Amino acid sequence: METIDLRDPAKRTLHGLLEWRACRMPERPWFWYRGSEFTYGQLDAEANRVATGLSAQGVGKGVKVAVMLANRPEFLAVWFGLSKLGAVEVPVNTAHRGYLLSYLIDQADCDVLVVEAAFADRISDIAARPETLSRLHTVIVLDMEDGHFALEGRKVLPWARLVDNDGVFERPEVRWSDPMGIQFTSGTTGPSKGAVLPQNYAVQTAESVCAIAGYTEADCLYNALPLFHGNAKFLSAVPALLSGARMVLAERFSASVFWDEVKRYGCTEFNYIGSILAILLKAEPRADDIDNSLRLLFGAGATPEVHEAFERRFGVRLLEGYGMSEIGLALVSRLDDTRPGSCGKPHPDCEVLLVDDDGLPVGDEVPGELLVRPKRPWSTLLGYYRMPEKTVEAWQDLWFHTGDTLVRDGDGFYRFVDRKKDAIRRRGENISSFEVERLVVTHPEVLEAAAVPVSSELGEDEVLVCIVRKVGSVLTEAELVAHCEGLMARFMVPRYVRFVDALPKTPTEKVQKFRLREEGVTADTWDRENQQMACAS
Repeated sequence: METIDLRDPAKRTLHGLLEWRACRMPERPWFWYRGSEFTYGQLDAEANRVATGLSAQGVGKGVKVAVMLANRPEFLAVWFGLSKLGAVEVPVNTAHRGYLLSYLIDQADCDVLVVEAAFADRISDIAARPETLSRLHTVIVLDMEDGHFALEGRKVLPWARLVDNDGVFERPEVRWSDPMGIQFTSGTTGPSKGAVLPQNYAVQTAESVCAIAGYTEADCLYNALPLFHGNAKFLSAVPALLSGARMVLAERFSASVFWDEVKRYGCTEFNYIGSILAILLKAEPRADDIDNSLRLLFGAGATPEVHEAFERRFGVRLLEGYGMSEIGLALVSRLDDTRPGSCGKPHPDCEVLLVDDDGLPVGDEVPGELLVRPKRPWSTLLGYYRMPEKTVEAWQDLWFHTGDTLVRDGDGFYRFVDRKKDAIRRRGENISSFEVERLVVTHPEVLEAAAVPVSSELGEDEVLVCIVRKVGSVLTEAELVAHCEGLMARFMVPRYVRFVDALPKTPTEKVQKFRLREEGVTADTWDRENQQMACAS
């Protein structure tokens, strides 16, 4: 089959890949969803109708459009349709609500929102506040009947009307250096930052993944991670498109159906994150565990024990890497050069450096912060949207500072140690401790709060929040958690709550979170899952 020539920068765009495939093989299946087949031609035609409909609503090059959708074909149609217009996609986690939801839409200057009816009530809640959604003028709603949903002062358009057109629109020039999307990272020492990603980021990352995993037309990628995250799009959807591999788009990851769907579609690859491997290993062993079509799982965070146990039980190779929304893949393993517990070696298209707190390089077996610098143009973030000071800070000394601590061994393999940042990773989601704390202290009886990660039996983090109550307060742990549940996505809600008289601080009044992490789950810590003092016994 003819390969895609991507040497021309004008062709290195997200929609350029789809249009190339659709032009040459319109009837060839690209992915399956809920058992239905979707061809390159179908998706490209739907993306054209989306582009035409959005263009009629004033969406053009550089316009920001928020997308709050679960995994479904329409998400891909919107993503590629926006790319055709040179507009900027702003994916929104479907678990967000309240302050964080309005913050993301406002911070990104979104003029238009595409949302499912299932999440529309959250938009109504925040739109009622005069200080929020000031730029938003049009809301496109999926699964909505006419008149079912209204927002005062804003246009509401059902999806069916948006795409009821001939798919013909005025095409702008879109190049590899143009902004493609704003991917929000978890805030660590401050609010979440929106990383502006260029068009070539999608192509470059896909090229890297295809080379690492050796994808061909014979492969079938099982994609069960949410499309509002970069992993599902840049490490699965676009690599499948580039290589000609098939893809299965699942609504969500479910351990109970995972192996059945893998076998049904003959899937050969899956991207894992977080605790997925531990969850699959916890299932009762079966005689046919090794009888599956998978040849490869690509991800990060597997301990050496889990790595070896998974490969042995299921007869599949695990490949680990290290990446971030801002920089793509910086460290990668290879099928012929891998080491359990390691995230691999530097990607050929990246320079990497480990440094101490003074910015000086460290030697082998010495922990240091990972710094990254790309060798190819337009392959990393363009900057943090409306946060120039954070962009300058991240690129100090012309290296991107990841904020993560790693160690390099004598053979050149890198191992992740810890986060210098205060991010927490739970159930595959990055959580900002800053934002957890900000929402916790909105409770009228909370004086101060500090959120820290503690170890989980599933191999990732659980959220522990340490609370200083106001004098005379009788606030209970359950009441605090109920308050959080009304403001946060479920994955952010603390599992552990500990009331303390004071938070440990430096002489300059900075909270010493390392001390809270070291103490961890103490005898006076309340466990939401057990609804009792976690270590009381």
